Amino acid sequence: MTSTLTALFWVGLGSAMGGMGRYGVSMWIQRQFSHDFPWGTWTVNVLGSLIIGFLSMLSGNDGHWMSHPHAQRFFIVGLLGGFTTFSSFSLQTLQLLQQGQMGLACFNVFLSVMACMLSVWFGASLATKFVLR
Repeated sequence: MTSTLTALFWVGLGSAMGGMGRYGVSMWIQRQFSHDFPWGTWTVNVLGSLIIGFLSMLSGNDGHWMSHPHAQRFFIVGLLGGFTTFSSFSLQTLQLLQQGQMGLACFNVFLSVMACMLSVWFGASLATKFVLR
């Protein structure tokens, strides 16, 4: 298999698994909480941001664990790319706006962006502090 096909294989496998994980986690969370706010999508995006921040530090120049490109493609591009979803976030925000729920739409944008940024930073900080010593 050529290197491009091998890369596509690892990204595709990770994407399929990430998408299935996103669907399962998102649906489970949404059943647990209010249906007025897209908590399922919010949860997978925040969790995915935390994990991608952590894994990115393991695959960087000082990374010890995920230095192989196949691992990076599988976990970061595929699995977490398939797990998190900006498109669902955007659609759900648009639907809130179309339903006249301006406050919830703005809350979704603010909360999602802030929580994901903090999560990716926290994940990177955890990896730096506890794994990359």
